[in-house]
Amino acid sequence: MAESGKNQFLEKLAEELSFHPDKAEILDEYEGHVYDLNEEHDGPLSYAMLVDTLGDPRNLAGIWKEEATITQNRLQLLFVCCNIVLFLGGSVLTLGYHLFEWGWLQWTWRTLTSIPMVIVVMYLLFWGLLGYEIGKTFGTKGLGLLKRTFMVGVVPNLILMMLTVFNIIPHHWFAPLITREFILTCVVGTILLYPMSWFGYRWGRRMSV
Repeated sequence: MAESGKNQFLEKLAEELSFHPDKAEILDEYEGHVYDLNEEHDGPLSYAMLVDTLGDPRNLAGIWKEEATITQNRLQLLFVCCNIVLFLGGSVLTLGYHLFEWGWLQWTWRTLTSIPMVIVVMYLLFWGLLGYEIGKTFGTKGLGLLKRTFMVGVVPNLILMMLTVFNIIPHHWFAPLITREFILTCVVGTILLYPMSWFGYRWGRRMSV
């Protein structure tokens, strides 16, 4: 009868944790706690005793849900901030190149402007990594997070693209990087950002199984 208390506790906890991508690991952890409690009491505990000691499965799941939400927000903030830092870094580099005659700055600018396609590919891979991390961490529950992160993170891309396409930002500032071909490549690359991140998400979700 007492052994059924353990099964009942773990079954209810599993039901309440259905939303969590790491449900199996959490259940293994609590099964270990139950085993330790049974050893301390020289026998299996009833469901009521387990609830008194470990907590109600519904309340425990609520704690894990809150933690999962915090983790999602942190991951979203991390990638959004990384994207903003990339744009701010590019802006500072551009201004510095036109305002100062520092040798290392001139060399960095010339090096980067000589490999535009490499920059585009690396940026696409950055968004693929975003999708991969979300898929691997949150599994099937991460698609909503991916969409929200993409919608927030793509804003700087759209702003810069509009400013460049309509020549609000002088093209000569970015010479020889800005050409018609490169602008077209950036537009196509921006369109491909979500498919790339979605592909990364699917791959990460597969790796999490």
